[in-house]
Amino acid sequence: MLRPPPATVRTEVVLPLRFPDGYSTAARVFSFAGLVDGREHLAFALGDRRGGVPLIRPHSECLTGDVFGSQRCDCGPQLRESVERIADAGGYLLYLRQEGRGIGLYSKLDAYALQDTGVDTYDANLALGHGEDERSYVAAAQMLLALGVSRIALLSNNPDKARQLRLSGVTVAEQVRTGVHVSAANVRYLEAKARRGKHLLDLPLPA
Repeated sequence: MLRPPPATVRTEVVLPLRFPDGYSTAARVFSFAGLVDGREHLAFALGDRRGGVPLIRPHSECLTGDVFGSQRCDCGPQLRESVERIADAGGYLLYLRQEGRGIGLYSKLDAYALQDTGVDTYDANLALGHGEDERSYVAAAQMLLALGVSRIALLSNNPDKARQLRLSGVTVAEQVRTGVHVSAANVRYLEAKARRGKHLLDLPLPA
């Protein structure tokens, strides 16, 4: 285990949240100093925890899905689901500025163009000279530790998030799956996540 250098809370503000379907809640939003990657990640404290470990969702930024409602991925529905579930249970949503599995917005759009020719989401990244998944969760661990959280229930289908958080000094007491948000536009993407990324998705995968 390699514990990252400590980060500190920089700012805390209250932010009302409202989603297009009408769901609303309020969050305490934290910014940080000393994060290893220098990016402007945020932690949203949601709900009131009443015993037990906090429910934590590390959510990687997805402008197309989170903001514009693109159905090429499941990011927007996962964000919406996670906010409500964490507000009910008590915990934090970590909004991590690592678009396109860490390759950036323009490269993600380049990868979309390759996917339109039949290449899957992982091979598209490789064809552009990137890794299959370049995301790091070291800063997420720093954020949690700065908030005094060292033991969590992880809201994610991605086993790599649990692995990286554990390596950075966070105890993952439980991994809680999100829902499976399938559309005609994202089914091949989800199948690739299950096959290549080993995401815990209950999909009717072809043989």
